[in-house]
Amino acid sequence: MLYFFLMLDTNNWKIIYYQVNNQGSSPVYDFIESLDFKSQAKISNTFDLLEKYGVNLGRPHVKKLKNYNLWELRILGGDNIRIFYVAIKDKKFLLLHGFFKKKQKTDTKEIKIALKRLNDYFSGNR
Repeated sequence: MLYFFLMLDTNNWKIIYYQVNNQGSSPVYDFIESLDFKSQAKISNTFDLLEKYGVNLGRPHVKKLKNYNLWELRILGGDNIRIFYVAIKDKKFLLLHGFFKKKQKTDTKEIKIALKRLNDYFSGNR
């Protein structure tokens, strides 16, 4: 089992997971934990880059979604894993939704899930 450490270096950006409730349930964390070791290692490496380079990390690792205030973390390889996130205050990235991208264009259903979680986060309904 691969563990993701969240706050290692105070100079870097921090990665936090959207939590459904106060008990700490996180759909993104659960999604990552369900993946095989190789996929988890790729995600961990990409997280390291995101924490180190922050908002300056660019393609091919991250992409801004057109017409939305969401960013897509792109885990490269055969699985086409994507994780939607946003930058929030205090140099933190909030991970909202993880999924397998199956088509060229991102499915609207996946975007809606991330937007709902983002709204829940800022309204305190998590």
